[in-house]
Amino acid sequence: MASEQFDFTLPKELIASAPAEPRDAARLFVYDTRTDTITFDTFHHIKKYIPKDALLVLNTSKVVPARIEVHKETGGKVELLLLVNELRVGETIIKSIADRKLTVGQKLSFPNGEKLEVVQQEEQFFYMKPLFPIEHIGELLMRYGITPIPKYLGESPLTETELRARYQSVFATQPASVAAPTASLHFTPELLEELRERGNSFASIALHVGMGTFAPVREEQIREGKLHREQYTIPKETSEILRLQKHAKKPIVAVGTTVMRALESAGTTILSNGALTPIIDSTEIFIRYPHHFMLADMMVTNFHIPQSSLMSLVDAFLRDKNAKRTILELYAIAIKERFHFYSFGDAMLIV
Repeated sequence: MASEQFDFTLPKELIASAPAEPRDAARLFVYDTRTDTITFDTFHHIKKYIPKDALLVLNTSKVVPARIEVHKETGGKVELLLLVNELRVGETIIKSIADRKLTVGQKLSFPNGEKLEVVQQEEQFFYMKPLFPIEHIGELLMRYGITPIPKYLGESPLTETELRARYQSVFATQPASVAAPTASLHFTPELLEELRERGNSFASIALHVGMGTFAPVREEQIREGKLHREQYTIPKETSEILRLQKHAKKPIVAVGTTVMRALESAGTTILSNGALTPIIDSTEIFIRYPHHFMLADMMVTNFHIPQSSLMSLVDAFLRDKNAKRTILELYAIAIKERFHFYSFGDAMLIV
């Protein structure tokens, strides 16, 4: 696989700078791989295309306002993206990305005077040691941080208060992500309730999204067959319902590539022992063709940036389902039909 395999040109006006209002008013591109048919609809009508006995798996990770402006001791400003999704329990070093060159030993101050010290650099990453109790980092980010929407979306018309609500799913509960699991953004509480009333069930996982999710694939990753590492948790109740759903041959819908990544990382464990223990792990799985998907039969996803691992995953899913059309053919149709792309864009359902 070469990253150029998933390249395409997108008119700038099709990059959504703000989400649909209401959330489920986003458009929905439905591709039925069994009949090779394409249907255009709105997300609120997704229930028409999902069987009543289907289980939907949701990612409950929550976006942290992890982009923050700090000051050098000389007074100069530095913008940091603190990768809190990579901070493990008991660790006191925070991996980050800066908008300018830093040096080891340099101290950077939050607006309230609390400091970080640069202790290591590794390629484009800087490792920061908080000179304050690490457990205060969440409070500092909530007070001074900015929601880290991807730079390629351009300037958002939403205020920071609005972004904190809208670049977030309605079922997000576990703060740790530095980017949203965007397929989740289209659900409203009312739509979730309608799906429950018709017989659909839900299960949750938490995969904490890192910036690498949305970056173009590097040749090194292609050679090694590994991606950026992300932490995930699958509760034992979710493992058990997934195992039972699969055993009963009832459909499983992965809501987003992050859900798919967690399910495929833990699929063997889920299918073998079900609910014995929660699965708490991290993954650097690179899903690309050929790959046999163990759990999900259907998938909800957005339209992704060119040459990304997300496109590779969706391509592998299409090919595993023996789809007659490629992901680039589907994207070409979506562009022709003026669907909106990327994090705040429209959705695709693959069945």
